[in-house]
Amino acid sequence: MTAELVRGQNHPLSQVRLTIRISAGVPVLVGAALGDENGTVRGPQWVAHPGAPALPGVEVSRQAAAEHRLAVDLDALPEAVHRVDIFLALPPATTGPLRFGAVPSPYTAVEDSDGTELASYTLTGLDTETAVLALELYRRQGAWKVRAMGQGYAGGLHALLDDQGLPQASDLAAAIQEATAQSLARAIPAPSARPVPTSAPQDTSAATPSPSTTGETTSPYDPQHLSHGANPYDGPADAPAQPHTADGNRYDAETLGAAPQARSAGGPVDYTHPRRHSTPPPLPPSAAPAGDGQHARPVAGDAVGWSMDERLYNQVWGMFEDLARTTAAYRSAVDFADTRLEKEIDQALADPRDRLGSSGDAAREAAQARRTHLVDQARAVLDRDLAQLTAESEVVEPALPPAYAGWDSPVWHGYRVPTEAPLALRLGELHLPESVPLRIPMLVRLPLERGLWVDSGPAALDDSFRDSAELRHLAMEVAVALAARLLAVHPAGEFAVQVIDPAGAGARALLPLTGAGVLAAPPATGAAGVTEILERLTRRVDLVQMALRGGAAAALPADVDMAQQLLIVNDFPHGFDDRAVTRLRYLADEGPAVGVHLVMVADREDAAAYGPLLDPLWRSLMRLTPVPDDHLADPWVGHAWTYEPSLVPGGSQIVQQVLAEVAREWTKHR
Repeated sequence: MTAELVRGQNHPLSQVRLTIRISAGVPVLVGAALGDENGTVRGPQWVAHPGAPALPGVEVSRQAAAEHRLAVDLDALPEAVHRVDIFLALPPATTGPLRFGAVPSPYTAVEDSDGTELASYTLTGLDTETAVLALELYRRQGAWKVRAMGQGYAGGLHALLDDQGLPQASDLAAAIQEATAQSLARAIPAPSARPVPTSAPQDTSAATPSPSTTGETTSPYDPQHLSHGANPYDGPADAPAQPHTADGNRYDAETLGAAPQARSAGGPVDYTHPRRHSTPPPLPPSAAPAGDGQHARPVAGDAVGWSMDERLYNQVWGMFEDLARTTAAYRSAVDFADTRLEKEIDQALADPRDRLGSSGDAAREAAQARRTHLVDQARAVLDRDLAQLTAESEVVEPALPPAYAGWDSPVWHGYRVPTEAPLALRLGELHLPESVPLRIPMLVRLPLERGLWVDSGPAALDDSFRDSAELRHLAMEVAVALAARLLAVHPAGEFAVQVIDPAGAGARALLPLTGAGVLAAPPATGAAGVTEILERLTRRVDLVQMALRGGAAAALPADVDMAQQLLIVNDFPHGFDDRAVTRLRYLADEGPAVGVHLVMVADREDAAAYGPLLDPLWRSLMRLTPVPDDHLADPWVGHAWTYEPSLVPGGSQIVQQVLAEVAREWTKHR
């Protein structure tokens, strides 16, 4: 599993014998500096470079080349070594490039002894730098990790080595350049075209089966794999930075059948997603983000896919990935600035004589100023990227089809019942604290692989002091809006909604469904109603499972409705006895595979009397909230995403109009 790192991100290393592969597009020299527990390089003998390529545990190339393979044996490093910094520099030349901004973005990868790529990092955003610290292998509490650095130095090797604390950095830099100059005659030239790394997936989108035949096109950020960080039963919020799903499936371009595209050399991060192939013209000056005229004009549907819906789906989750990536880089930069501030203050005030008086105050102010400068730089980059993503969102949102669009979208005013089921469905919106105005649609693939739980209990971010009755009503409204959307985006007769409302508490919220006459049956009330509907759906699941296993789907009884079923359960566990609870758990586990889906509207505390018996049920459902709440954690970098439901604007009659059209179409097909 390959972890594609961003600047400042780290990744654990599971092996000690490693190969570091570097592809630069032009000849570069590569070296490795060994650091102690403080990151200090104690002397020239701690630096491996073309003039002295071998050190205990590290071996680098003897010459400048466009492709490098460095050997690292972490167990063979001296005991005092806690860090291995891999650096790149442009060799002395009269005709070659004089800065990294004029060459393709270098690509680095860490491989194990079998050649499996563990982590990769593309150095983007370089400009006038002639030397760059690319990767750092470091030991923390006995375990080794790799961190993507990307720290460039316009002052070249001298500045880079001096920043490592190396005495006589200028002398060693001159010696390295001299050794490299002597080897330039035999330097390996750059290939005519930059090759795709050995382990990088090739673009096979043209050979990918059509979704119409496979029914599956994987997105790396399908929200069905989001974890519930705020719920102790749903997994930790601090999910690892390794890109993976909750079930261990990896998130990379190979899953999508597309190779990552190279970033634009020397410029800002290119937010043309790796799955997006077209290159639109640049933004006009009036539409370009401040300080950046290099971004491409956003285009709706600018992603890989067999249809416009699939391209928009991939584009939306590409935006999700881009927002996660740039926010992770910003947070890492702030964390680095804070760590550096603490370290600088500790070093400056190590002498007790400097802790008091003007010298101590000056040291603190200087360190704080450097910290502020670093954070301001990181925020400027984040703001630039957010501006590009916002511009893309403003283009993509109006182009979304009904299944993906918000209820306030104009697309609903021209609604017609579709003839095919959609690829995915909108459940709400996601955003991060650093980008509150920017919302990313939360799309989930259909058919639903998991049931949904609309939590009617208090939410962590809800500061409006709503009472429990209002929260329960809002939760039911979320479930009704979801049911209305599912009915609207499926062909007539292919989707049915049934409701269990034991005490009739959801009658007001259910009015759009009951008033339009689109429910398969009146809402079930009382213990008898609960039992009847659960028995009927359990029988359907059993019969369809047996028919599918026996290959006799045509032999199903005539009273078995083969339309997909959505069961809304309000105020669970009121009206449920032990037998009913068992059947509900059975439907949650077995129903999705045969077209029976569950939406529960409940406060988990209400089911506390059942003890831990219902814990598997809650864990099997995706938790949604009727008010904004930061309970979703992506498994890639562990961001706590704030979820907001997709609700109908106050006073709007759009749901009633859409359901009326659905009812009319149903009448034609009966």
